[in-house]
Amino acid sequence: MMIRRMVQAVVVGVAVFSVFGGTDVKLMKVNRALTEEARGCIDCHAGKTPGIVQDWRKSRHGHVGVSCVDCHSVTADSPLASQGCPGVRNTGTWVTVVVTSKACSKCHPAEVQQFSASGHFRAASQIAGKQSMQDLMYKYEGQNHPQFKSGPKETGCIQCHGTTIKLGADRRPLPGSWPNAGIGNVNPDGSVGNCSACHTRHRFDIAEARKPAACASCHLGPDHPDIEIFTNSKHGQIFATEGDNYVYDTTPDAWEPGDYRAPTCAVCHMSGIGDLKTTHNVSSRLYWNLWAKESKPRNSPDPTSPLTGDAAAGRARMKKVCSNCHTPLHTDGFFTQADKLVKLYNEAYYKPSKRMLDVLKDKGLLRENPWTDPFQIAYYHLWHHEGRRMRQGALMGGPDYAQWHGTFEVMQRLYEMKAIFKKRLQTNKIEP
Repeated sequence: MMIRRMVQAVVVGVAVFSVFGGTDVKLMKVNRALTEEARGCIDCHAGKTPGIVQDWRKSRHGHVGVSCVDCHSVTADSPLASQGCPGVRNTGTWVTVVVTSKACSKCHPAEVQQFSASGHFRAASQIAGKQSMQDLMYKYEGQNHPQFKSGPKETGCIQCHGTTIKLGADRRPLPGSWPNAGIGNVNPDGSVGNCSACHTRHRFDIAEARKPAACASCHLGPDHPDIEIFTNSKHGQIFATEGDNYVYDTTPDAWEPGDYRAPTCAVCHMSGIGDLKTTHNVSSRLYWNLWAKESKPRNSPDPTSPLTGDAAAGRARMKKVCSNCHTPLHTDGFFTQADKLVKLYNEAYYKPSKRMLDVLKDKGLLRENPWTDPFQIAYYHLWHHEGRRMRQGALMGGPDYAQWHGTFEVMQRLYEMKAIFKKRLQTNKIEP
């Protein structure tokens, strides 16, 4: 469907106020250079969901006349096509609640293409394809409950990772898969991705996506406390002091030092800076995979691979980011220090722990339920929690997470595992 962009649109709307039970409710009439169909959507939703219309009204979409039908309309043969909305029932218009990355690509093809080459692309399939994750969500966390075992997945995992969106007979999304804010949704039209994970609807604000909070809703907590690490870093210190005064709405590829003094997540991983172009491929400036059991340099063009990216090119790009504020001496020294800690984790902690795990497995000295086995719990925390903090703290300049929440705790886990390992080999049995 042709996008009805009326760039010449101007705001000539009026706002009418009513009082219901003492609460002011905005009933807006918006009259821009829009089609009758688009105005009908806006007028109806101004009464039914005024918050959505207010967001749209203040958005760039609203300013240039990109309306509800431009994003929500689909062809009649689309697997998403529905006339569940009373405003389009028995008309030639078909709409969907689920606006997919395919819809966004009509106007933002480069951004969607870049996203599709990134690690975010596999966010949903990554958990769907791992039996250990399925067991954790349903069997252990969900306790195999016949009615409610999917609760942990629906309220937790998919809200960041995304999932395969399921539709009912009326082609409207089912509550087992929607709503969710997951970035890697596999959509019924075959597309992958959820742009509103970072640019929340219906403002889709570039300034919002540039602030650390856009990343923090997923990149936090014991297993990957990236926002906490950022706060611990010198970049975060400056942001905490001055971030309210940054200029966040500068045009893409023109958001440069001066608009901000210290980078946010978006500056380092996505933004145009110096001679680097803006990218939605968040893997393109990375050298290591820091979240896996063992960190390896990235060496795959496949976005479904944990090693998606090009290590050498990624490091060169990230150094270009750093060069806008730091000398080569400073930047090279920083990465030499950080790489050393990643390699220490690999060689002194992960490999010894994995060797012990393999020996115990071969001898039948591991419990079937890993979450009741002190050795397997320690192994999991060593790589999935403390080990990630150790490595990510080093590469993001968060010393407390590299050290006390990282290396120190990894050390304790290793000693704990060695003690259990020694006892099981000596007794040839699992302790009660």
